[in-house]
Amino acid sequence: MHDVIIVGGGPAGSLAAKDLAAQGLDVLVLEEHESVGLPQHCTGLISEETLHMSGVRPDILNTLYGAEVVFPDGQTITVESDKPKAKIVSRVDLDVRMAQAAMDAGAVYSFSDKYQTHSVDPGVMVRSTTGMHETRVVIGADGASSAVAMTLGDNRPKEYIRGIQADVRYVMEDQSLFKLFLGNKVAPGFFAWQIPCGSFTRIGLCTSWSSGAPSEYLSNMLIRMGMQDRIMKVYSGKIPIGRRALIYGDRCLLAGDALGYVKPLSGGGLYPAFKANKHLVNVLTGALDSDMLFGRDLSEYDRACNADFGKEMDHMYGYRQRFKRLTDSDFNKCCDIIRKNDLVSILKDLDIDHPNEVIKKVTKMPKVVMSALPLLMRSYR
Repeated sequence: MHDVIIVGGGPAGSLAAKDLAAQGLDVLVLEEHESVGLPQHCTGLISEETLHMSGVRPDILNTLYGAEVVFPDGQTITVESDKPKAKIVSRVDLDVRMAQAAMDAGAVYSFSDKYQTHSVDPGVMVRSTTGMHETRVVIGADGASSAVAMTLGDNRPKEYIRGIQADVRYVMEDQSLFKLFLGNKVAPGFFAWQIPCGSFTRIGLCTSWSSGAPSEYLSNMLIRMGMQDRIMKVYSGKIPIGRRALIYGDRCLLAGDALGYVKPLSGGGLYPAFKANKHLVNVLTGALDSDMLFGRDLSEYDRACNADFGKEMDHMYGYRQRFKRLTDSDFNKCCDIIRKNDLVSILKDLDIDHPNEVIKKVTKMPKVVMSALPLLMRSYR
């Protein structure tokens, strides 16, 4: 019998596998693909803190110091710091290195092995394409469409967004800034991006689910940029926004995108996944030691995540709800408000993992609140 079976060998699954195996536990990882890292979905834009939490050092494609924000009417605002704001990493290399670190710690990976279902009575029997596996606990790290999460009940995240991006043969002149495009004609319900990755450029966007497939928006964007004939590869996926109602159950915990803990304003999932991992490991190792593995015993995982970062995520989800209601005219007015109140000097301190700190600072400025009041009232409608 295994101590833990982890469904999914992405970053969240591999980090949990490494940390649990390092404590002498018997860990099996079921990975449905032939290898980790593919197919790629993520932009690879992460903070230095997130990179540090991964425990590995993948290939770094670029270091970014800020962004040029492009508004619907063509106005731009450049927010640049003298300190690095993010790294662009090779997500394939990150995933491979994290999986290797887990295997070095003693975890075993079963590739081309897709999870099908599991039952609890009294231990856990997991059925996959290679047969039946017995374990004390199962961890669902199987991504946005987590099958493990749905065994806990009607357990969908609050919403899904759809993302698509293309790597194109184009070298951006300024490699220190990425471009962020706002507007419902460009990326309804979210935003688009153009990221310098050294010898190539990554162009993509996300849209609300109700806006339909994002491929048409990306195609139009590439045509406007004259990049339609420079495409190297295209990849896409969906992102869960707004955490699931249940992240634990009898002999079961969720990790990574399966949690639904993804940054609501940026769609980034690695930072919250890695933050949650320390709580998963702490709670689970204690529960395994005491052989107390039912839902009531594992509920501390939920409380610890919520106290650490969950409340901030919920707060940011509220901002996302208001963001979705903004029209292109509203976005243009945001640009005017930023210029008139000289907010660029404040925005340059934005932490991509903790945007709430800057938001709180801005909302405490009476002049800004008064000038933005009509817009704020509309966003609450």
